[in-house]
Amino acid sequence: MLKETYLLLLKNYTSNTIQIHKLWDEIETNYTNPKRHYHTLKHLDNLLNQILLVKPEIKNWDTMLFTLFYHDLFYNALKSDNEEQSALIAEKRMTLIGVPQTIVNNCKKQILATKAHLEDSDMDTNHFTDADLSILGHDWETYSGYYKSVRKEYSLYPDLIYNPGRKKVLKHFLNMERIYKTDYFYLRFEEQAKGNLLREMEMLKTGQMHKNQVA
Repeated sequence: MLKETYLLLLKNYTSNTIQIHKLWDEIETNYTNPKRHYHTLKHLDNLLNQILLVKPEIKNWDTMLFTLFYHDLFYNALKSDNEEQSALIAEKRMTLIGVPQTIVNNCKKQILATKAHLEDSDMDTNHFTDADLSILGHDWETYSGYYKSVRKEYSLYPDLIYNPGRKKVLKHFLNMERIYKTDYFYLRFEEQAKGNLLREMEMLKTGQMHKNQVA
């Protein structure tokens, strides 16, 4: 469904099928990079399923889809500007096929919003960042698969370096008054997400996170 959705999206702006398929190939190549374990096509598929559930609430569906496909296009565990780089690539690709500047600007804004997942004045952005965090509110088994996959992406770092950074991420979300900014995602995932985050934090504090869990 991902490829079909992307191809149909681009056909709204260009009839150049060679260009459309070339752009899809870039997305598929990046998200199937063997160094990725969480930020993959599976992540995009989950995101698409989540935002489809709130589609009637979305004001600009095309912007949302462009954000979905490009928000993690550039991903390097050694870099701190993944969102900025992804936004720049998105701008270039969208401009290439004649997407209106308003959509381009909103897409870039939404991609950058995934850096901190803070509340935004634009509800479409809130819906996207909430969907992006939906994995936090799944059952513990699913959540465990998520944090182990993230650890694999940062396998270059020893626990001594990784664990404090991971704790900082967990605290960032736990210190939020609300992790999910929209009522739909808040009611569906908030309680479970906080429980999952607290459980992982406790495991990190007590040293229960070992490399054999993420190997």
